[in-house]
Amino acid sequence: MADTVQKVLKAAEGVLPARVLETLHGEFLGHPLHPILIHLPLGGWMLAGLLDFMPGGDERTEHAADIVLTLSTLGAVPTIATGWADWSNTRGQARRTGLIHGALNEAAFFLNAGSVVARRRGRRRLGKVLSGGALGLALAGGFLGGQLVYGHGIGVGQTLTRPQG
Repeated sequence: MADTVQKVLKAAEGVLPARVLETLHGEFLGHPLHPILIHLPLGGWMLAGLLDFMPGGDERTEHAADIVLTLSTLGAVPTIATGWADWSNTRGQARRTGLIHGALNEAAFFLNAGSVVARRRGRRRLGKVLSGGALGLALAGGFLGGQLVYGHGIGVGQTLTRPQG
């Protein structure tokens, strides 16, 4: 399955301007952009969870949770794009681990997007259930992200489109 997904992704990358791919890979920084961007969605989702389940929470904490959840879910969009760009150059076990990492985090993204919609429609309990489940998936995905970096060396100069000199 990872082979098929990677071929489709490579074909999609073929229509993007080189400058876009270079940006997604973080070449202007000299290292991948994805690890920097992940802090916004993951940190925001964790903060929203704390606000949602804080003892003694009120309308203000609910409103704050909604804002944080919305902003962090929007912040996940470039994070996902840079993650897929980096993953497109992986091989072997790292490619399989990365596919699961991405799938878990994208599932978290869609659950959080659903939570934002549910909250806006006044279905706060459903919103909390969705974002709580999403946080669990994102944490599992983050564990695999750590495995990709520390176990497989991904993002340590190996996923750039061209060698840095």
